[in-house]
Amino acid sequence: MAVSGFEGFEKRLELHFSGDDDPLVLHMGLRLLDFQSIQQVLDAVQCNVISAIGNQYFDAYVLSESSLFVYPTKLIIKTCGTTQLLKSVPPLMSFARDLGLSLCACRYTRGSFIFPKAQPFPHTSFKEEVFYLEQNLPVNLCYRKASVLPSKMAAHSWHVFAATTDRTYELVPVTFTMEICMTELDRVQARKFFRRANDGKNGDMAGGEMTQLTGINDINPSAIICDFAFDPCGYSMNGVDGDRYSTVHVTPEDGYSYASFECVGAIYDDHHDNIDKMLKKVVQVFKPATFSVSTTCSIDHDVWTHVAHAVEPLGWKCRSCVMDKFPAAGSVVFQTFTVGRRKLKMKK
Repeated sequence: MAVSGFEGFEKRLELHFSGDDDPLVLHMGLRLLDFQSIQQVLDAVQCNVISAIGNQYFDAYVLSESSLFVYPTKLIIKTCGTTQLLKSVPPLMSFARDLGLSLCACRYTRGSFIFPKAQPFPHTSFKEEVFYLEQNLPVNLCYRKASVLPSKMAAHSWHVFAATTDRTYELVPVTFTMEICMTELDRVQARKFFRRANDGKNGDMAGGEMTQLTGINDINPSAIICDFAFDPCGYSMNGVDGDRYSTVHVTPEDGYSYASFECVGAIYDDHHDNIDKMLKKVVQVFKPATFSVSTTCSIDHDVWTHVAHAVEPLGWKCRSCVMDKFPAAGSVVFQTFTVGRRKLKMKK
């Protein structure tokens, strides 16, 4: 728990691995890690598994602080609060080596902390985070870049570090990742993420009720949802839809309310209408006064333009938009929105 309140803004780490010719490793890869090994990684981070779900493509874990997604050769872990996310890197690389896998790409992202002074090492500053990664990543990830994408609002900026073994490395299939960070949630909506005292329900049952009550279940109706409600408040959800995930995390307390939504997709699906619909549903569920959207796409593409087109008719205006390029990540576009403000052009 932070000094003044709970830190909602997540730290996010994405690691890509390459494997040997063992058919089992190529097919299952990181999914062969047993629960004890996963918990050892989470012990270093200082969080635990709350619930889990999986299908033929990947495993999704709801954590005591956010989420973990494990694919055969890719792992995404995001944690909030005062967790020490980057301390997961050494044990993850060690367990991957035991499986015959080696790290070939890394991406770390986060927004601006609400309570930066409460963060422990190595998250005391972005400079310290980058230094820690530089010291703990293998030397063959030699193409590296760290940058802070600014906005017109001092409290909102986007921090990105990326590294890869090959300057021309591209994620296959061509994908995009969308991360939405929302603050100053509508109080009526936020109250839906508080549990009634002595409700007699466990976290899974209460989480399922919140999913239905708030309309989160309608953001992507085709997803299988694994949800959890914390006591006395707070909510986490992972959605599984084929080989794609979505996730929602909510810290609803007044004064530092926060919610996040993240999803991944492939740009050649021609599902932009679906993306527009999802974005509209997300902001309508939480009605934030301010939010930011980071869209990472492995090639130059206009996915980010659908963000503004989707939410501006609902009353949110784009305050700033900036783009940068990173190895093993591609283009990262960072947009910030507030209610009823004027739109600004993207800077490069």
